[in-house]
Amino acid sequence: MDWEQVFASRTSRMKASEIRELLKLLDQPDIISFAGGIPDPALFPKKEFEQAFASIFASGESDTALQYSVSEGYKPLRQWLVNEMGKIGVPCDIDNILITSGSQQALDYLGKLFLSPNDTALVNWPTYLGALGAFNAYEPQYDRLIANGNRSADDYKQQAAEQGGKVKFAYMSVDFANPTGETIDANERKNILKLAEELDIAIIEDAAYQALRYDGEAHAPILAVEIQQKGSIEDCRTLYCGSFSKTLAPGLRVGWICAAKSVITRLVLMKQASDLHSSTINQMAIYKVAKDHFETHVPKIRDVYKSRRDKMLVELEKHMPKTVRWSQPEGGMFVWLTLPDGMDGAELLAKSLETQRVAFVPGKAFFADGSGANTIRLNFSRPDHATIEEGISRLGKLMKEAV
Repeated sequence: MDWEQVFASRTSRMKASEIRELLKLLDQPDIISFAGGIPDPALFPKKEFEQAFASIFASGESDTALQYSVSEGYKPLRQWLVNEMGKIGVPCDIDNILITSGSQQALDYLGKLFLSPNDTALVNWPTYLGALGAFNAYEPQYDRLIANGNRSADDYKQQAAEQGGKVKFAYMSVDFANPTGETIDANERKNILKLAEELDIAIIEDAAYQALRYDGEAHAPILAVEIQQKGSIEDCRTLYCGSFSKTLAPGLRVGWICAAKSVITRLVLMKQASDLHSSTINQMAIYKVAKDHFETHVPKIRDVYKSRRDKMLVELEKHMPKTVRWSQPEGGMFVWLTLPDGMDGAELLAKSLETQRVAFVPGKAFFADGSGANTIRLNFSRPDHATIEEGISRLGKLMKEAV
């Protein structure tokens, strides 16, 4: 059978994630990998999860854990999140929270909720590759979101109309973004809010790395800034996407959306039609561990990741050619390198794997317009100090040969 003739047109926009493919390299023992944006499993609260799962079965909660459940999510976990959102300036109640199967599912749902074919999504250049993958299925166009640019709302609207659709939302990773490690500052957050109001569009605030700040002053989430302006979350256009993947355990796939109830209601219908609900037993385990250990566990991983970030920055300064520039992230998991013009990150990766056995992610895939060939992303959360020192030394040697 010729399957191509029956596939939906949207499948042509679906491409393999370069990052997911590179993760397969982690199984090769001689590869030094700065590729995956993943936590260090040595830092997972394994004993705490072991106790949490055991207590679910020992306490008679197993019937609830193994049964179908409500689409909105496990109520105690949602209530815990209400309290946590309040701590970062987002007063809300339990009906403003939807549990998702990781924040990636949240992005998929929001793409489905807002995008008709040829509608425009505003994104940074570069932006999170997983967001582009989630949105691509709904056949959008992309335009560049510039927080301090001189483009008017009318200019964005005209560009979208020429593409056959409307501007529907602005998406950004606000703190220590994947892939650049950069943070949108307080003034830029206000500018994005102003632009969104002029365009009358939604804002998708991806806060996956918000808890991983190592230096500098924390900025209020865009949703918190908007609530200060509007007075209530019900009047806000910002949708906040959070995740436990970077703080507790990515494998349990638990994330959440915090937004106005009118939006959450629509998303719940989507959840019902998709997977009914996220794994109840995983939500229960996350709740137990978060309730008792989140406040003590997160500072521990911050300390480790900060040390590894510092080590990577030192080694980059020591080994990189003067023509290479890199970001100075205040948190998160990534350092973003800009190579000399004409140097291709994908070609460099091929040479690196062949000669130096060092893996990283070429930057081009993070650009919606296919630019950025002379960029790469390095992850510092997974490798230890010795690995960082050796890997950056090898990479610096390769780059010096290439320039």
